Amino acid sequence: MTHKVGPKGQVVLPKPLRNELGIHPGDEVLFEREGGGIRVWKAPAGDDLWGSLPAGKIDPLQTLMEEKRREREREDRGLRERGR
Repeated sequence: MTHKVGPKGQVVLPKPLRNELGIHPGDEVLFEREGGGIRVWKAPAGDDLWGSLPAGKIDPLQTLMEEKRREREREDRGLRERGR
């Protein structure tokens, strides 16, 4: 399936895929760069995450800082690759 990107950078998710993944108007989706493409998936609802982490064993600030570090590394890699 192919779709054109609109003037605001918007793309319509094909209805069969939305139905299959249970994505409805107002739902949030996540985007991640993957190789030469973009990966899109349904974001878990806040209620879906409740209780999924062991209490007291994970430092949310440390987790956020680690994710930001990995994000910067991915961006730096992308800039270096484009500069070649």
